[in-house]
Amino acid sequence: MDTQRELLIEQRVANDAKSPLVAYLLAILLWGFGAHRMYLGRWASGVVMLLLWGLGWLLTPVLIGWPLVGLVCLWALIDLFLIPGMIQDDKDEMRRRLGSGWR
Repeated sequence: MDTQRELLIEQRVANDAKSPLVAYLLAILLWGFGAHRMYLGRWASGVVMLLLWGLGWLLTPVLIGWPLVGLVCLWALIDLFLIPGMIQDDKDEMRRRLGSGWR
């Protein structure tokens, strides 16, 4: 691949990449809803997170929902450290997809 194609790919990746600021704001403000995962393209795990969060809060009056709420809180806390890697994986996938389209 020549330099001009690489520059075009990098420009496209930079323009289409997900924003870390938006991902962190979604993760912090909408904590257990999984919105940050859905924004980053991880729909299945985002929906699972949302369902566990809702089920946990639904069952808290009978005291069996607290472990689910705690699990989702821990998951969301760990995700704060995983967001940069998720964004980088998305960029790498975009580069691979765009690079194979040039041939």
